[in-house]
Amino acid sequence: MLLCDIGNTSYHFYDLHSDYKESVEHFDPSSVKEDVHYICVQPAIKRELEKLPNWHNLEERIDRSDYYDTMGIDRIMACETIENGVIVDAGSAITVDVVRDGVFQGGFIYPGFKAFQKAYASISNALAYELDTDIDLAHLPKNTPDALAYGFLSGLVKEICSYDLDIFLTGGDAVSLQKQLPKAKVDRLLVFRGMLKSLGQDVC
Repeated sequence: MLLCDIGNTSYHFYDLHSDYKESVEHFDPSSVKEDVHYICVQPAIKRELEKLPNWHNLEERIDRSDYYDTMGIDRIMACETIENGVIVDAGSAITVDVVRDGVFQGGFIYPGFKAFQKAYASISNALAYELDTDIDLAHLPKNTPDALAYGFLSGLVKEICSYDLDIFLTGGDAVSLQKQLPKAKVDRLLVFRGMLKSLGQDVC
């Protein structure tokens, strides 16, 4: 079985043994000949995949009445795997979703690491720094790089911790964000677990 989570920048594949990524910009999905069960947040790509008989959209298996209409299917699949917890997907954007007793409570969207860096740099070249996720949030910064990282991380980390639930991190920047959330569990396959559940398969 081949699963694929298609985001803003990559096709993320998982074959139940290992996972790998292909660039959205350069990858040709018609090159895959085996059956693929996928989710996709890109309308243009979904339209192209509908023409390929071996690509099967798992979104049709999800009851969206438990969520809001415009919520990304990747977020929904992650929520489907968790009974109680805060799910943080740190990718191009950072999404934070809360589930209690198996019921989606709501969530919010925050700019991702690279988006924040670009936003700072667009204000002034003097603010063009890499974000340091090792910063000590217990003390107010006294230099520009730390002030930028503090501004990015402080409110986000406090909000995530405020729900007093287990925290699950996924996405490309999950490990970097874990530096400020050391008790959080990093699970890069979280969305795939939801996809398997929608197929009635044992969750990996």
